[in-house]
Amino acid sequence: MSPRAAARLEGLGFGRVYDYVAGKADWGSFGLPLEGASPSGARVGAHARTDVPRCRPADRMRTVRARVRASGWDICFVTDERGVVVGRLGRAALARNEDVVAEEAMATGPSTVRPSLELDEAVERMKRQHLTSLSVTRSDGVLIGVIRREDAERALDVFSR
Repeated sequence: MSPRAAARLEGLGFGRVYDYVAGKADWGSFGLPLEGASPSGARVGAHARTDVPRCRPADRMRTVRARVRASGWDICFVTDERGVVVGRLGRAALARNEDVVAEEAMATGPSTVRPSLELDEAVERMKRQHLTSLSVTRSDGVLIGVIRREDAERALDVFSR
């Protein structure tokens, strides 16, 4: 919104008006609410599982494996102190019995999607790439969670009714 529009809204009595310079795409990529033809509920961010395990690069794999197994997941995201994804530990890395640090075992630069991605696009991508899930991050790289294909397909069924 332009500064002029923000000033007009304030003049009409709206108390919390923001001039969000980055734009609508960035707004949605942070998982903030969207309206219109494709509202937030029809997007990945509304259905991402946030309980996915996380660890730090210096965490020992022995500890990480135990925590991941206890959580019921078979993946773990390696994040820095700000929550930015720096790597991913998949099934193979978690199955090894090496007691190295997570940074040595992780796959770097995992593919991610934004929370503003529409569910139908996410499902198509997962089908095309034979994936069961996609990791979801904000535009600044901070992990939000994981969208599972079965959850996305179930949500699409609800929206198509």
